[in-house]
Amino acid sequence: MDRHPLVSVIMPCFNGAKFLHRGIESVFMQTYPHIELIVVNDGSTDNSLGLLNSIQDSRLVIINQQNTGVCKARNNAIALSKGQFIAFLDVDDTWEPECISHLYQAFIKHPKTILAYCGWQNIGLPEGQGKPFIPPDYEQSNKIESIFENCCWPIHATLTRQWAINDAGGFDETLQTSEDFLLWLKIASQYRIFLVPEVLAYYHFHDGIQATQNPAKTAINHWIAQKIFLKSDPTLQNKLNSIEIARLMHGELLRRGYDCYWKRDLKSARTIFKAVMKTGYGSLQDWKYMLPCLLPYFLHSMLIKLMDQ
Repeated sequence: MDRHPLVSVIMPCFNGAKFLHRGIESVFMQTYPHIELIVVNDGSTDNSLGLLNSIQDSRLVIINQQNTGVCKARNNAIALSKGQFIAFLDVDDTWEPECISHLYQAFIKHPKTILAYCGWQNIGLPEGQGKPFIPPDYEQSNKIESIFENCCWPIHATLTRQWAINDAGGFDETLQTSEDFLLWLKIASQYRIFLVPEVLAYYHFHDGIQATQNPAKTAINHWIAQKIFLKSDPTLQNKLNSIEIARLMHGELLRRGYDCYWKRDLKSARTIFKAVMKTGYGSLQDWKYMLPCLLPYFLHSMLIKLMDQ
């Protein structure tokens, strides 16, 4: 392995002018010495393209295209990337300066590693909700079950061999969220992954449009990604029985529904519970919570208010 092989960093940008300087600086401040940054201006209507064109740095590659969505933007950048390794950073997120360097060390120390992942922290949430988080070491036990239920690392907390991403087909462009979850499932189920137990990546919450702002959409797309993975790799069905698969799929969807319900995000909870009910999953106790979703929203809302009194 080269001492410092090229790492291609891929950054989609749609109306991200407000965050562009910070995101690009986070890449160019990396201590790892051999990086190309591919920024995809995905049909921005703000000054993103003008700001990109003003940057004079040989490490920057600009793709300017009509708006096609984040998956297509990333796939287009992957096709043009020259690095042996690929990292993803959304325009509004950041890294520690040592992020790429420390992730790359996993490949040096453990040459069979195909994907390295690290801890992260959410920035901008109300007090107490943004604590640093180190994900589990999925290689220790029950790897397939654990990553299939909820592969717990975000897109910007990884470094992956380029060929593995290509072999997995890149990002599924039919998904609007959980596209990274599906990609990691395809890779991690086949190859060695490695945990770097440090917080090196930061997800910044703000007032703009973010995928995480729609919990129902996120939950259902996660469930759809699981279904797509099962079709693409049916070997999981040979390792687990149907009851266990239902628990990992429908049970995880139900858990997310409860999470919304107890936060009193009733609209999201209703959407998720209705999806679960269509599968027939859940105990009698679960159905006691889910069945009121069949009521009109205002009646369901009144029922919840009475229960809260």
